[in-house]
Amino acid sequence: MSAIKETHFNLPGQTHFYKGKVRDVYTINDKTLVMVVTDRISAFDVVLPEPIPFKGQVLNQIAAKFLNATQDIVPNWVLDVPDPSVTIGKICEPFKVEMVIRGYLAGHAWREYNAGKRLLCGVPLPEGLKENDKLPEPIITPTTKAAVGHDEDISREEILKRNIVSEEDYVQLEQYTRQLFQRGTEMAAQRGLILVDTKYEFGKAGGRITLIDEIHTPDSSRYFYQDGYEELQAEGQPQRQLSKEFVRKWLIENGFQGKEDQVIPEMTPDIVNSISERYIELYEHITGEKFHKAIGENVLQRVETNILDSLKRLN
Repeated sequence: MSAIKETHFNLPGQTHFYKGKVRDVYTINDKTLVMVVTDRISAFDVVLPEPIPFKGQVLNQIAAKFLNATQDIVPNWVLDVPDPSVTIGKICEPFKVEMVIRGYLAGHAWREYNAGKRLLCGVPLPEGLKENDKLPEPIITPTTKAAVGHDEDISREEILKRNIVSEEDYVQLEQYTRQLFQRGTEMAAQRGLILVDTKYEFGKAGGRITLIDEIHTPDSSRYFYQDGYEELQAEGQPQRQLSKEFVRKWLIENGFQGKEDQVIPEMTPDIVNSISERYIELYEHITGEKFHKAIGENVLQRVETNILDSLKRLN
């Protein structure tokens, strides 16, 4: 199976190129972004050596579905989705924080809580919680957006004190974050899922706060299955979940958490294929739709052709 590890297009009007952890982003005429969601995979802020076939398509198509389903709440950056692995949209000036919202004590929040912390990003947490317990109400735990290295937890107070975001804008970001999480929760429930936690990124375009990047994908979100949740919690058993956490767990079990001097375990073809299959499973559960693999002899040629056709239409 062919996977998109990286791209090296030279697009008409191209003024900038940025290679992120998993995305290749082309700036066109300083007004449009072409985002190729590659099949690279990252965990613990480290890009793993092997790409995962169809992962980019999964993430891009889930994001497109949810961005379309939430545009009545907040405008978003999307202009066109010309290829299963590509989104083209407006350039926005991004806010330098990511809005993380959590309805349950899982993942990073649980690891912090289990280490004895009862204040997460300035938000107090009650005593006596277990891993994956539902929180009394969803909490917003922002992180800084690091250009390189790890994002860091930050409190609302610190964001305002350091003037990273104005108070007026931040209040609006919190409101949008809660509304989007509520919509995502309702859509997940229709699929027999619980939206556990997720993150949103925002920017400004023409002075308006705009939703950017992907939303409600298994890379940016964690889902549990509704069926059996209560029983598993009562028994103190791990939850069945739909997220990238299975990749993190595989890495942790093999001695890697992104720390210095740790070696990434070997990604055998079997491991790569199993991760690909899990991503496809995630797509079908989250969207309720059958996944159609975008295949062809020359994937990069297909992607480039679709981008060029779209740019002609948009211009």
